[in-house]
Amino acid sequence: MKLILVRHGKSSWDTNHSDHDRPLAPRGIKAAEKIGDWLNFNKHHPDSVLCSSAVRTRQTWDIIKAQLPAAKHEKHAKELYGASGRMMFMHLQGSTGETVLMVGHNPGMAEFAHSLLLNPPETTQFHRFPTCATLVCKFQTDHWKSIKLGHAILLDFVVPREL
Repeated sequence: MKLILVRHGKSSWDTNHSDHDRPLAPRGIKAAEKIGDWLNFNKHHPDSVLCSSAVRTRQTWDIIKAQLPAAKHEKHAKELYGASGRMMFMHLQGSTGETVLMVGHNPGMAEFAHSLLLNPPETTQFHRFPTCATLVCKFQTDHWKSIKLGHAILLDFVVPREL
């Protein structure tokens, strides 16, 4: 089982929108395009997607998915907007598919990423989990319900600035 965690791209700080409705900034759009290219090049293709219902997370996923084979299942969940790592874990345990991609927000995304890995990468970027940071890890199990925190194996970690 493979998991891909993506923090949304850099968002606009336009005060005409509520936090939930803030769109991506131009920098966030470019970053999502880079991550989509990188995921496709490395054959990290999700068959199931869990995405926060916020505008910036949906836009991030829409940009990324344009560069990937179609996922079989997509879910936009209000509960993932501002979710804690624990809430993200609960949603992941209810997932289907061999490879799940989750798009969310900090601080929950960073908290979740840190709690998953047996051996996290030693980079300050991972600890910060900046916008559009992407983690790819795997679990040695056949069911999402049986995954355990601290047991994921790191496959890849990237931030757009490094691409």
